[in-house]
Amino acid sequence: MGKLLVLFLCPALLISISAEPMAVRYSEGLVHGFLTLRSLDGQILADGDLSQVARADRVTSKLVFRFRDGSYHEETVVFSQTRTFRLVTDHLVQKGPSFPHQVDMLIDHSRQHVTVRYIDGDGKAKVADERMNLPEDLANGLMSILMKNYPPNGPPVTLSMVAATPKPRVVKLVVIPTGEEPFSNGKALHKATHFRVKVEIGGISGVVAPLVGKQPPDGHVWILAGDAPAFLKSESQFYADGPTWRIELTSPAWPPPASPVR
Repeated sequence: MGKLLVLFLCPALLISISAEPMAVRYSEGLVHGFLTLRSLDGQILADGDLSQVARADRVTSKLVFRFRDGSYHEETVVFSQTRTFRLVTDHLVQKGPSFPHQVDMLIDHSRQHVTVRYIDGDGKAKVADERMNLPEDLANGLMSILMKNYPPNGPPVTLSMVAATPKPRVVKLVVIPTGEEPFSNGKALHKATHFRVKVEIGGISGVVAPLVGKQPPDGHVWILAGDAPAFLKSESQFYADGPTWRIELTSPAWPPPASPVR
């Protein structure tokens, strides 16, 4: 499969699915929140910061993870939200010991252009500069937002994503709602909608991948539904053949109050 780099990786299902840009049900606005990145056994790997600003119908969202080992992950996505969500640009940077392949990828949808800067196996800097036929339903950097807008009781959907292999290629994501799961906030009980995300590699690579053990594991996203949908957590690979990591919401930690002077 090559060095496939996708945040929500995932095989096609023999079911009827749609392949359209996600309709805007809830417009995005000003956001600033904190996230934690963990291994599936609960170990904290990185501290995250998500900031988002909306101006007219254009939204800029920036996600940063600073790893305990000094690694760095940053993704800045610009998108429009007039009737449907449409990617404008996406810039992904991954570097440091947690990422075997250092990558800097820029997607410019309006120019139908993708640039991937990477370090090859010999440690040499390389650039893949491609003009591509980029589909309208690109989901790079937008998965949690799109899932918040998924229609209640809707069918499975497909979305597109640009992956670095290291040269850029377009893969299809198959998003399947699997039902509701209970969770609690203190003594308050809630339900989250669980989405399973699969990647349809396509071509001969898609046929060979499962046979050679390269089919990536399913990704997962949990969304609080209702009048004010919210992202709760996700589980996915951050790079090809890498471990599955979990993104969760977190709260600020305050230092203990100073002892009063007597």
